[in-house]
Amino acid sequence: MEREKTEILVRAVGRRKEAVAQVKIVQGTGQFLINNKLASDYLHNNSNAILAIQTPFEILEKSDMVEKLQDQNSTDSQNNFEIRTGIPSNLDALVKVEGGGLMGQTEAIKLAIARAVCQMNPGLFGMENPKEIRKNLKDKGYLTQDSRIKERRKYGLRKARKAPQYNKR
Repeated sequence: MEREKTEILVRAVGRRKEAVAQVKIVQGTGQFLINNKLASDYLHNNSNAILAIQTPFEILEKSDMVEKLQDQNSTDSQNNFEIRTGIPSNLDALVKVEGGGLMGQTEAIKLAIARAVCQMNPGLFGMENPKEIRKNLKDKGYLTQDSRIKERRKYGLRKARKAPQYNKR
């Protein structure tokens, strides 16, 4: 899928275990692409993973921003939310993710999207209070990075904590 050059509105990075996700939000048609594949295809139609990456956009839906968009919808048909993804239909989310497993990548994408939503230009949607969205995301835990990683192996042990079997005689 070759894409023409478009203006990048927001960039953000999310990490979880070994997975690193880079998110770009650009003007577009409401697509959600992960490594140049549709999100549902990339995540193997895993409903938990798909819902996890959509939750930061649902915060936008529940804020006063959606009411403003619906008011503008009567005059401007470009600014409305798609029901199926929660992403505004005039934006595209382009994600590049690598490393880790499918769920680690999903958590990294979720964190990156939440960070991107916080960085969005308030004038893009006519928001009065952009801090409200950040507060909602923070309260729900979407902006908290899970820093747990695999523990390193120690010398004299077989794994991080597994010791060789003790033999008394």
